[in-house]
Amino acid sequence: MTISEDAEPEAAHMVEDRRFLGHPIGLGYLAFTEAWERFSFYGMQALLVLYMTKELLLPGHVENVALFKPFSALFGGIEGQALASAIFGTYAASVYLTPILGGFLADRVLGKRRTILLGAVTMAVGHFLMAFEAAFLFALLCLVLGSGMFKGNIASQVGALYGPGDLRRADAFQIFYLGINAGVIASPLIVGTLGETVGWHWGFGAAGIGMLIGLAIYVAGQKHLPREHFEPQGKTAVAVPKLEAGDWPAVIALVLLIPVLAVAIVPNNQIFNAYLVWGDQQFDLNFMGEKLPTTWLVTLDAIVSVSFLALVALFYRWYGKRWKEPDEITKIIIGSAFSIGGMLCLYMAAETQGAGQKIGLAWPVAFHVINSIGFAHMLPVSLALFAKLAPRAINATVIGLYYLAFFTANALVGWIGGFYETMRTTEFWLLHAALAAGAGVVFVLFKLVMGRRLAA
Repeated sequence: MTISEDAEPEAAHMVEDRRFLGHPIGLGYLAFTEAWERFSFYGMQALLVLYMTKELLLPGHVENVALFKPFSALFGGIEGQALASAIFGTYAASVYLTPILGGFLADRVLGKRRTILLGAVTMAVGHFLMAFEAAFLFALLCLVLGSGMFKGNIASQVGALYGPGDLRRADAFQIFYLGINAGVIASPLIVGTLGETVGWHWGFGAAGIGMLIGLAIYVAGQKHLPREHFEPQGKTAVAVPKLEAGDWPAVIALVLLIPVLAVAIVPNNQIFNAYLVWGDQQFDLNFMGEKLPTTWLVTLDAIVSVSFLALVALFYRWYGKRWKEPDEITKIIIGSAFSIGGMLCLYMAAETQGAGQKIGLAWPVAFHVINSIGFAHMLPVSLALFAKLAPRAINATVIGLYYLAFFTANALVGWIGGFYETMRTTEFWLLHAALAAGAGVVFVLFKLVMGRRLAA
């Protein structure tokens, strides 16, 4: 693959640019854009199940939702928390399916910049539509389509800031995930608090405003991003790369990883579904006579996640100067082990709960700490692996395929979350521990069989 002479000075400039924490300044704009997009996305998501179970699906409200009867019939007549869990799972899964369409639009039709801009506008419309009960399903559709155009393409832009041999790429995705978690920390405190204490629709409106702020930051940072990501292919100074025969082994290896990642992600993603319902019912959230908003559990998780994303990144910087740093698959295996430990904390919380008593926050806090160490070893590392190995000709499309793991995981989260009311709570969380353990075993086998090819 060749790059035109016009692009070479720009590529060299990107390599030398270290104005943002030792990284190109474009990473700063992308990280802050993503932080506000995640503020809106996770703020709405933190409210979604609680909003459905405590208001929208109740008599007097559910009748107002346009097309809800035929839509709910797709779930086989289930009601209450199980239906809310299923709707959440379907929505959350669909959000991670549409990046394939978004990647195709960016690679072949609109270019990454236009696709991201269109996605951001569509998501903002969706958030504001959530303020109206009748438009609930249309709002979810806008959020699904908008996120698909936004999500994979902005991650692809992060990877494109670095040359093939630039070791800063994995560190860049750690910083990128710090931006994501900064948005997640703030969103329950603002969106969640407004939704739970003032009115659900106030929370959804705040999410829409956050999306508009992210859009403004992205527009402001255009000149700091690689030029080939501003125009559709065939209209740039950069020659259109072609897919070569030698690219296929990496693509096949990445596709094989997707279902394993999906199972591994389920325990973490249950935080936004059955975990919030359980916490709302069983956790002691009273402080000075006032019940704290349940969505603040998401803020707790995000604070711990941000802390350990930074600590894990610093640890491996220190470790790499003294010994050989583990490869991506090994880090993911380590993450699976911590995920098992996190689920066992929730099992112990349920097992030690006294009759008629609320669960203190000691076990949940332990869960968030241990699970966040696993998160830091798994999600940003796996995304960096896909960005590293994905051929340039279909880079955004392969990143879109990466999100199939989240599509499958969230579909499983919705289905498994429906068992919360019928299964013993201890068994419910042991099931999640078993999923993490099964994925970890497969990751080990995968490393033994294909580790050399992935490290090449």
